[in-house]
Amino acid sequence: MRSREDEALAQAAVTALTGQLALAPKPGLPDPRDLGARVTRRDHGMLRWSAKALTPGLAAMAAAARRTGEPTPGLRSELGAIGRCAEHSVHLAGGGHRGALWTLGLLVAAAALDPRAAARDVAATAKRIAAHTDKRAPRRPSRGSSVSAQYGAAGARGEARAGFPHVRRALETLAAARAVGATEEQARLDALLTVMSTLQDTELLYTAGPMGLRHVQAGARGVLEAGGTYTEAGVQALAAFDADLHARAWSPRGSAGLLAGALFLDALPLTARARAA
Repeated sequence: MRSREDEALAQAAVTALTGQLALAPKPGLPDPRDLGARVTRRDHGMLRWSAKALTPGLAAMAAAARRTGEPTPGLRSELGAIGRCAEHSVHLAGGGHRGALWTLGLLVAAAALDPRAAARDVAATAKRIAAHTDKRAPRRPSRGSSVSAQYGAAGARGEARAGFPHVRRALETLAAARAVGATEEQARLDALLTVMSTLQDTELLYTAGPMGLRHVQAGARGVLEAGGTYTEAGVQALAAFDADLHARAWSPRGSAGLLAGALFLDALPLTARARAA
C-alpha cells in the first residue's frame, strides 16, 4: 500500500523530469522550441504526457523500498519488476524516458529508505541497491549493455553502481551557478552541459561512435569554458553547439536522464517539508 510519502517522492521525481524537458535550448535534445522533436521523432507534448505516466510506478518503487527497509537483493528484483511494468505504461502513453526511469527509480527507492538522508547519502544508498543483480530481468542483452561491452563504457548500470557521479557533479554545478547569480534555467543548463562534458553516453556511442562522443563532450566543455550560459560568450557557444548537434541528429539522451536525477535530489529538502505538512 502506497502512502502520502511515496506519492510525494514520485511526484517530485516526475516534476524533476518535466523540469528537464522544459529547458531550452538543450543541444540535440527535444525541448519546447521543437514540438516536432526531430531527433527522437516524438512530440514534445507527448514526452511531457508520458513522463506523468511514470508516477504510479515510481510511487510503487518508493512503497517497496519503505516496506523492505534495506537495499537488499529482493528489493532490487522488485524494483526491476515494477520498472518493467512502468515502461509498458509509458510506452502506451507515447514512449521515452527509459534512462530517466532507471535513474529516478533507484533514487526514489533510496530516498524512501531514509527520508532524512541528504542528496549524497541518497546516491550512496542507490549505489547499494544497484550493486545487486536483478535475477528476474530478461536475459537478452539491451542495446545499452551491448554498446557498453563493445566500447568499455560504464553505461547506465555502471553509473548507478558508481553512486551516480554525474548526478553529483550536476548538483555541484547547480549550486555553483546559483551562487554567482545565474537564473534557475541557466544553472540547470550548465548542469546538463557538465554531465555531457564527461559522460560516456551509450546512445551517442551507438549512433555516432567514439569520435562522435568526443565531439559532443568537447562541445559541452566549450560552452562551460566560455563562461557557461550565464555569460554572453557562453550563450553564443551554446547556440552553435545546439545547431551542430541538431544538424548531425545526435542526441545525448543519457545526460538528460541524469540531469532529471540531479533535479530530484536537489528538490528533496522541499519534498521532505511537503511530506511533513
